[in-house]
Amino acid sequence: MGIYVNPGNRLFEEAVHSPIYVDKSGLIDYTNSILKTQRKNICVSRPRRFGKSMAADMLAAYYSKGCDSKGLFENLEVSDENRDVSAGEQAAKRLESYKANLNRHNVIRFDVQRFLFDESHVPVFIKRIQDVIIRELRDEFGGCFDGGDELYGMPGVLEQIYAHTGQGFVFIIDEWDCVFRLAKEDVEIQKKYLDFLRGLFKGSEYVDLAYMTGILPIKKYGEHSAINMFDEYSVTDSKGLGAYFGFTEKEVREQCAKYDVVFQEMKKWYDGYTLGDYHIYNPKSVTDALTWRKFQSYWTGTETYEALKVYIERNFDGLKEAVVEMLGGGQCKLDTTIFQNDMTTFYTKDDVLTLLVHLGYLTYDEQTGKVSIPNQEISQEFVRAIKVGGWGSLMEALNRSEELLKSTWAMDAAAVAKGVEQARRDTASIIQYNDENSLACAVYAAYFSAQVYYMKPIRELPSGRGFADVVYLPQRGVDRPALLIELKWDKSAQGAIAQIKDRKYADWVKGYTGNILLVAINYERKKDVHECIIEKYDDSTGNYEKNGSLF
Repeated sequence: MGIYVNPGNRLFEEAVHSPIYVDKSGLIDYTNSILKTQRKNICVSRPRRFGKSMAADMLAAYYSKGCDSKGLFENLEVSDENRDVSAGEQAAKRLESYKANLNRHNVIRFDVQRFLFDESHVPVFIKRIQDVIIRELRDEFGGCFDGGDELYGMPGVLEQIYAHTGQGFVFIIDEWDCVFRLAKEDVEIQKKYLDFLRGLFKGSEYVDLAYMTGILPIKKYGEHSAINMFDEYSVTDSKGLGAYFGFTEKEVREQCAKYDVVFQEMKKWYDGYTLGDYHIYNPKSVTDALTWRKFQSYWTGTETYEALKVYIERNFDGLKEAVVEMLGGGQCKLDTTIFQNDMTTFYTKDDVLTLLVHLGYLTYDEQTGKVSIPNQEISQEFVRAIKVGGWGSLMEALNRSEELLKSTWAMDAAAVAKGVEQARRDTASIIQYNDENSLACAVYAAYFSAQVYYMKPIRELPSGRGFADVVYLPQRGVDRPALLIELKWDKSAQGAIAQIKDRKYADWVKGYTGNILLVAINYERKKDVHECIIEKYDDSTGNYEKNGSLF
């Protein structure tokens, strides 16, 4: 058993024996299915504390010849004790593969961050990685290669070992992208590092499996230094592996029941990440909330809000408007394809927002192509960032939002018109105020507090014969009316109310809630006034209770 070559299973043993452990061993079925195939190189990128290292520890414990891990896996999903072999031929094959590969492989496992935790290590970390691993390879396979390893490095040594023994290796590399985060501006060392990885893996017979994890997807450098032999599984394209990194909703429900913790509070604080078909919860935060029985920011406490502040203050058209809209619970369309997979190359707001997705500050919905702030934990971090970022006027709008919400429930149209007017003025330095979209953005800021009582607002809700601009549906168990908001620019609030009724917007909403408030807001540019009309729809009678005012 070595440190890097054929390591032991101590780290995975600690995970399995921890008070809160969620079984992710189903990942092994997938990695076994791609062993020694053309799909054998995979790179998994996820935000900090989303279970990447735990999965790496698990794979090392499973494949490594340097330990006996049968006892650690015997009660897990992947083992023969928990398989329904009567489920069919595929289930039987997976079980056979599990047994055949358990502790049967040479493993090289290393964490790049251990070699690169200080800027002074940048010039020498590639050589240092090779030196310590070759030293252990010499202890294990010393008779299989000569002393020319200084010239040919790890690839040359591994080729000689494979030629003599016919034995391949499983590579498990954690924090593979550390250099792109620590040495953000050092393009040359980044290219040398990618060349090292390309030389190690491209066309290499000794590779049985290469499994890399990090925060960022693989850096794009055109044709130079491309390591395009890797399949990437990222937060913007999870390719079916979404359930293995982070906790699924089913798993969180089970843990909440076990520890007698209110699931709805857990959902509000830590849900919101979407990976394929799964809603994923931050495992660090969920585990801490279960342990300490207190809901607060845990994951974000591992990094200051100043890191977020640096990115949201970038001067790109539409970036600040997007932040305001998402703070209010809205979603923004996002093109993730032009992102260069680093922390320095930004050309548009989409580059910044895509980085924030990979860092875990935003969530991306693959089906809709939209991005949003996932939950209350992250929303708090955005609020902290704008407090110290010169967005003081926006903070005023957010602080006043609770009063606006109360005025809406009270059907005080005059107060709502005044509140939206003030929110518009508060956000004028951030939002280019010239159309209905900018009015909607101001409304999101004005109704910031709604996320305590309502689900994420729906923009352009499909109804009977049209679309409502913004819809707030109450959370389960919350006794509040649904808000159906129609916005107009240089028209009339009365016309907006008529449109809601004529197109039967309420027909879609009433199946999800009890009372419904119709809120019509019009901004008349020449007079610089906001007009508001609020009507209550009673589903049992079909009648409307009216109130309206001009500010």
